[in-house]
Amino acid sequence: MVTPALFRAFPDAQSMAKAERERLEDMIRSTGFFRNKTKSLLGMSAAIAERHGGSVPSTMDELVALPGVGRKTANVVLGNAFATNVGVVVDTHVGRLSIRLGLTNETDPVKVEKVLMKLFPSDDWALLAHLLISHGRRVCIARTPRCESCVLSDICPSSRV
Repeated sequence: MVTPALFRAFPDAQSMAKAERERLEDMIRSTGFFRNKTKSLLGMSAAIAERHGGSVPSTMDELVALPGVGRKTANVVLGNAFATNVGVVVDTHVGRLSIRLGLTNETDPVKVEKVLMKLFPSDDWALLAHLLISHGRRVCIARTPRCESCVLSDICPSSRV
């Protein structure tokens, strides 16, 4: 929700790197952890401007070297901006559904990612994350899963139906 206004105000890495900390904090306050995110955004945009000529890098190693960028964010950028599937995005939804669907017992996101990478073809990794996230938000909700309307209820080991 904050992205459109943020990118209107700071259309490139150079302009964001020069942003006033307070202004950036105000713009992203609603996302939570806004002080840490502001620090990461300022550091990341400065690194992109200085080390990468203002262009977002397109490799896992270069992305995770940026301030505030971990595997999850790098996988999002690579899969969506560069159509490159290096790994699977594992957020809270993907992690929860991986356990509920019986795909793994792992709770560590990196371990969950490794399991999913073995189970699904690499061409499907970005789509897999999108589908699991969507399903986790709309149907397989953390506290009250809607098993009665789930298309996977007949094969899901956690189904309440």
